[in-house]
Amino acid sequence: MQVVLFLFYLAGLFYPALQASESPPTKNLIFEFGLDPAGDAGVVQGRLLLILSRDSTAEPRFQVNDGLRTQQLFGQDVNGWTKANRVRMDGKVLGYPVSSLNDLPAGRYFAQAVVHLYETFHLSTGQEVKLPMDRGEGQQWNRAPGNLYNQPVKIEIKPSGTQRFKITIDQKIPPIPQPEDTRYVKHIRIQSKLLTAFWGRPMFLGAHVLLPEGFDEHPEARYPLAIFHGHFPHDFDGFRTSPPDSNLKPDYSERFKLAGYNIIQQQEAYDFYKIWTGPGFPRVLAIEIQHPTPYYDDSYAVNSASQGPWGDAITYELIPYIENQFRGIGKGWARFTYGGSTGGWEALAVQVFYPDEYNGCYAACPDPIDFRAYCLINLYEDKNAYYYEGPFKKMLRPGVRNYLGQISTTVKDMNQRELVLGSHSRSGDQWDIWEATYSPQGRDGYPERIFDKTTGVINPAVAAYWKENYDLSYILKRDWKKNGAKWKGRIHLYCGDMDNYYLNNAVYLAESFLEATTDPYYDGEVDYGDRAEHCWNGDQTQPNAISRLRYHRYFIPKWTSEIQHRAPAGADLKSWRY
Repeated sequence: MQVVLFLFYLAGLFYPALQASESPPTKNLIFEFGLDPAGDAGVVQGRLLLILSRDSTAEPRFQVNDGLRTQQLFGQDVNGWTKANRVRMDGKVLGYPVSSLNDLPAGRYFAQAVVHLYETFHLSTGQEVKLPMDRGEGQQWNRAPGNLYNQPVKIEIKPSGTQRFKITIDQKIPPIPQPEDTRYVKHIRIQSKLLTAFWGRPMFLGAHVLLPEGFDEHPEARYPLAIFHGHFPHDFDGFRTSPPDSNLKPDYSERFKLAGYNIIQQQEAYDFYKIWTGPGFPRVLAIEIQHPTPYYDDSYAVNSASQGPWGDAITYELIPYIENQFRGIGKGWARFTYGGSTGGWEALAVQVFYPDEYNGCYAACPDPIDFRAYCLINLYEDKNAYYYEGPFKKMLRPGVRNYLGQISTTVKDMNQRELVLGSHSRSGDQWDIWEATYSPQGRDGYPERIFDKTTGVINPAVAAYWKENYDLSYILKRDWKKNGAKWKGRIHLYCGDMDNYYLNNAVYLAESFLEATTDPYYDGEVDYGDRAEHCWNGDQTQPNAISRLRYHRYFIPKWTSEIQHRAPAGADLKSWRY
């Protein structure tokens, strides 16, 4: 009898929970979207995004991020949408950070919709894919010219019941003015034959070229090429010929706890102009490349199954064109690469994949260069990207930290945001571009997933492909006997030991191999910044807030002081030293 009563007692404990899980949601929210009846949107294909915000200080489309203060986002694909019909979004559509519309707290919101437009590409591999073409903004869905949106509208979500909201999308983001040439900065754009052939439509490469002081006065000089890799630059970053704007209102950098950081940035750019044009600074050509793809704000500067031959296009089309136009030396010994984060990975990658075409890389805070430390994931041993797992417990894997180790988001949350922004690796964001660059191409033409975006389960076959083709640390070790002599003295790595994305872990692993090299010894440099966060560049004399602004002034003299030891016999080391 006691056993029976105990079973009834247990049933009473568990029955309410079961009953609650089977009960219908207390809210049923439905949004309906229409295109401007008087507009000229035509037939629309792309990603419909709904942003709900409780913060009125900026438009909702500018308030979605990985931090705790992010606002709410929902997204779904649309295809063949015209102003003659409406699109519906309900509780089944995935959201971030709250997964369902029906789970949103009651209250007042500002609602805004954005349609991130896609184009159809007929790839040389035979597949048809739909992707957002960059339109001069560097793959930013909330700023892309031509994207459709509405001005924010106030809505109120009630605690329960079915509620319908109608939004008319009647605005279009205008074109972005392009920068004009100046005495020192020139802008070039060329159509790439290699990329045009892959994508089945005209594709272009661009660059901002910073000319050395005395370029016109020394027509006999031919110059080395300093190649700065990084994200999409609107103009040449960190260079201005005038002091900080007198009417610039000081801002506050929460990251660096600095007031007036915008003024500091302008002052640093002006200081660099004075250094660049002053006596004693090396006279080289410095370039920042524009190579946005339909997947991201830049291509990662390597050949890729899903993105095409960007590495070859940059190395064999764009760079020779620039050198021909601006009197570059035009030889591999007279080129070097440098950059941070994405640019750090690219700087090392092109040195690894094109050892004869570059003569030195300076890679700061590089994206994961060893996939045993893909941030905090070991792609070859871990089963799940989102969780640390034991026999009875699992724990979410951190995604971002500060210099004190305080965590602001998880890998799962970061990838949920990306999945809401775009299916098929089309978010235009970080984890998706790694996938678009490193993964084999799927049968549908899109990149294969390295891990399931919903569950986090890792695909070991895709991980094996990544290892053989893009794990830079592994490739260095695998190919050292073949290329070690070409890499000797050319590899320089720098990272803060409290990098926000745990990128220092991969640098530790790469350093272990490099320091163990023989025949030849790598003869380069690896250095770490104490408590330094992301984008620390190796300058031990400056705090991170400043060092991240000094890549050009720090690395160009560093390379030119080393090149005399690696230049071939008869190399021109004089015409550009005036």
